[in-house]
Amino acid sequence: MNPTVHLNEFRQVLILDGEAEFNRLVLESLAQRGIRGTVAGTERTARRLLGEYVWTLIFYNPSIEESPSGSAMELLCQIRRQFPETPVVAVGRDSSEEALRAIRSGCADYLVKPICPKRLAAVLDRYLPVYDADAWFCFESMERRQVMVGRSRRLEEVLEAAEKAAGSSVSVLLCGESGTGKELLAHFIHSRSRRAEGPFVRVNCAALSETLLESELFGHEKGAFTGALFSHRGRFERADGGTLLLDEITETPPAFQAKLLRVLEEMCFERVGGSESIRVNVRILSTTNQDILRRVREGAFRADLYYRLAGVRLTLPPLRERKEDLPALIWFFVSQYAAETGRQIQGIERETLDLFEQYSWPGNIRQLRNVVRTALILGEGPLLSVTGLPSLMEELAEESAETEERFSEKGASLEEVERQAILAALKRAGGNQTQAARELGISDRTLRERIRRYRHQEILAAQ
Repeated sequence: MNPTVHLNEFRQVLILDGEAEFNRLVLESLAQRGIRGTVAGTERTARRLLGEYVWTLIFYNPSIEESPSGSAMELLCQIRRQFPETPVVAVGRDSSEEALRAIRSGCADYLVKPICPKRLAAVLDRYLPVYDADAWFCFESMERRQVMVGRSRRLEEVLEAAEKAAGSSVSVLLCGESGTGKELLAHFIHSRSRRAEGPFVRVNCAALSETLLESELFGHEKGAFTGALFSHRGRFERADGGTLLLDEITETPPAFQAKLLRVLEEMCFERVGGSESIRVNVRILSTTNQDILRRVREGAFRADLYYRLAGVRLTLPPLRERKEDLPALIWFFVSQYAAETGRQIQGIERETLDLFEQYSWPGNIRQLRNVVRTALILGEGPLLSVTGLPSLMEELAEESAETEERFSEKGASLEEVERQAILAALKRAGGNQTQAARELGISDRTLRERIRRYRHQEILAAQ
């Protein structure tokens, strides 16, 4: 595996200014912090870069706008539309009218030239605070770099196996509870494969009906069905030469599974409504948050398709089994969201960290991210704390009481863990399925299917 890297290496700052001395000063200050800076000296370059990357902080000089027909600060309006959460620091020589206009237009701060190094350092401290956390480098895409945070042995074992599998063309099945990072691991495998320069295409199998899923994957010809006004290239065609991720593969119905198996074996198919055979070269990754072997035994998932997808099977551990990664994960999310709240976090309250370590985290890393972000938004002061926030304390205490006994029992199945997490989310949402699905990070359709299955199991148990 690669050595760990500092989280600052994954931050990107855009400097929209044409003055060389100012750019030099900012780039040097960023380099001292291990942060990457990119300069756009013209409006044209600025607009191109805004469309190519995700930025952590943007310095903006209104004088960079060159279009005589455009309104003042038109570029700033584009920035605020594209990156509403990204802090924008305006720069100029006028500290009064221009500064007021910039602040009213959504800028977080204003720097007056010539720039005072101490003032610049204070701005960087506020919007790019330095937090330490170990992070495995995962991949770099056109938009951003991403990381898999943590140094636990369980996580390291999965990443080592994923890197070995990445070098081949074998299909990989990624298993694990919701919120454990299966899609991120899929990106990792793609980035380390020989197809890294090719496309990475994802389809959420749970979000589409059987008919729509077939059209999305295989495409359709014009007039194939009502509303098919144009020919459509499916995800298989778009992933040719690269990787196709079949997310939540166990949500596909049996009839579709038979069609998918044939395509995976031959890498040849016809668009819906078409007769021409289309041949592709695609590497298949798939994910599931269910006990897929149990689904196979029950006849709900084809055994031959399972063996075709699970050339290598990897299981991401739940957060409760890698508690040693909690501090690093907390600081990682603090580094992501502290700037948008204007808080400078200096530490984690001891009582909060103890509570986090005792908690079972049924929603895994996704739930931890939401809790940290809520604590940043609602809390105050230099310490990250949930003890003064009744809504978070009630959620954590309630779920801990409900799940402590279940998770302490040996042999608790993945499906039972999932069931309890769904029931807890529905309880918090007052029975609102849409709200519960959003909190769990799954589709409404997936949640409805789970509820129907649980009711069916209860009826069978009662007979």
